Amino acid sequence: MTNFLNMITPPIQYILDLGPAVMLPLVIIIFALCLGLKLGKAFNAGLMIGIGFIGIGIVITLMRDTLGPAAEQMAQNFGLNLTVIDLGWPGTAPMTWASKIAIVAIPVAILVNLIMLALKMTRVVNVDIWNIWHMTFTGALVHIVTGNYWLGILGVVVHAVFSYKFGDWFQYDTRDYFGLEGIAVPHGTSAYCAPFAVIVDAILDKIPGINKIDIDTEKLEKKLGAFGQPIIVGFILGLIVGILAGYGPKQVLQLSVSVSAVMYLMPKVIKPIMEGLLPISEAAREKLSAKFGGGEFLIGLDPALLLGDANVISAGLLFIPLTVIIAAIGSVTFGNRVLPFGDLATIGFFIAMAVAIHHGNIFRTLISGSFIMFITIWISNQTVELQTILAKNANMLGGKDLVGSLDQGGSPITYLMVQIFQRTNVVGLLVIAVIYFIGIAMTYRRYKALQKQEKAELRGAKA
Repeated sequence: MTNFLNMITPPIQYILDLGPAVMLPLVIIIFALCLGLKLGKAFNAGLMIGIGFIGIGIVITLMRDTLGPAAEQMAQNFGLNLTVIDLGWPGTAPMTWASKIAIVAIPVAILVNLIMLALKMTRVVNVDIWNIWHMTFTGALVHIVTGNYWLGILGVVVHAVFSYKFGDWFQYDTRDYFGLEGIAVPHGTSAYCAPFAVIVDAILDKIPGINKIDIDTEKLEKKLGAFGQPIIVGFILGLIVGILAGYGPKQVLQLSVSVSAVMYLMPKVIKPIMEGLLPISEAAREKLSAKFGGGEFLIGLDPALLLGDANVISAGLLFIPLTVIIAAIGSVTFGNRVLPFGDLATIGFFIAMAVAIHHGNIFRTLISGSFIMFITIWISNQTVELQTILAKNANMLGGKDLVGSLDQGGSPITYLMVQIFQRTNVVGLLVIAVIYFIGIAMTYRRYKALQKQEKAELRGAKA
């Protein structure tokens, strides 16, 4: 086994090191050729998707370079004693891919997907190989805790099963709100945070008065005119963050224009991805439906596709200062040590599916998102020591420094899997397990209700 792993490690690591902007297009091209697309069309589709991801990377880098330091300065201004830096997914993914579990995680996750497809347990055909790092992180931490390689693989399997099912359960949100026909988003924070939003949405539905409040970017634009437009909303948010950071007038204005640019550019850079996906999703539906008895299938892709929605962008920007405030509240209530930083630029991933669940209602998203970020920050504190070991094993950290992350380090799936074997916080394990599995049960019930509603509408259309 060891010799085999040593043999396959270099080529797999080389492919992983290409990064998602190259790795995903390669997978897409191969997948498209398998579906029967001609080489020219397949290459064009893959290249367009790669261009889209490069564009997303540029915009996220702009956010990280401008808003990240402002958020850190805010934390210092408020006198927060947060000693553990959130590395974000850009820092966490490479150390995860350097773990011993990573070598087998990709084939294991693909095998789980194929088995679930064969048994008709999912309709998601996952082609987003890069984001298997989320499943790998769970397996890597379980491996660290138990010292057992096979239990680490079990961690990958459990996380994979949940991911593919989330793709199924939130397919109506992906289609009806985001307009992504034939697409599922089973990965990362967007998927595993969504059950929390389902709980909050159900509670808000039952509160008189509150259940009538509905605010989104379209309504803001109608009421406020030019001042409700996304770029001006972004400019105002930049002003607020800059002032809270204690910036001078020059820096405040520079930050404000940068945030406006993010509001404008993000929907634009998503378009090449959608253009590249269109021929592939159509071919996939035809080919897979013919092969598997007429069933319709969903192509599993990166949650970055959700970031082009105006309400997601607006809520994501609002949550940059809000997350720092929540971290400050956490430092008082439960001794939070983690300073949100690396994941602030991609905070939209955490609340993207919540936006869809709330039908674009930013008011509800602020409530459910606050709940999501509070739990995420709490969990990330519990995984700091394990993530630090992961970083040291990857030779990415020396000395006595501690590191953490919100993305995946704050995942309830990872936390529950680790605590089942570690049991250092039984009360925390029980509380998170009860809340999360209530959310999953409600998510499933919601999915079945939407499925039933769709079938009734189709019968009515045929009548």
